[in-house]
Amino acid sequence: MRTIALAAVAALALGAAACTEAEQDDAQADANEAAADAGDATAEAADSLQEEAAQVGSAIAAGAGEVAQEIDEGTDRLAEEADEQKAETATDERGN
Repeated sequence: MRTIALAAVAALALGAAACTEAEQDDAQADANEAAADAGDATAEAADSLQEEAAQVGSAIAAGAGEVAQEIDEGTDRLAEEADEQKAETATDERGN
């Protein structure tokens, strides 16, 4: 934000410093430098956001994998219990 403010101030200074061509050139150079700094800051922010997004994505993927494994284990237990119940029912029917 500071660099963006500097770019705006430099641009205003360019208009206000219309005294000599040398002063105008200096003001333009300041404005160009401030704009370049703003671009660099924007690129840094974008890189940071991209890194954070990647970390969040990895965490979500890991969590989803863990939930899927728990669901798989739960359905396996349910299937085993159902098989045991069927075997019990079959045993009871044969015993009667």
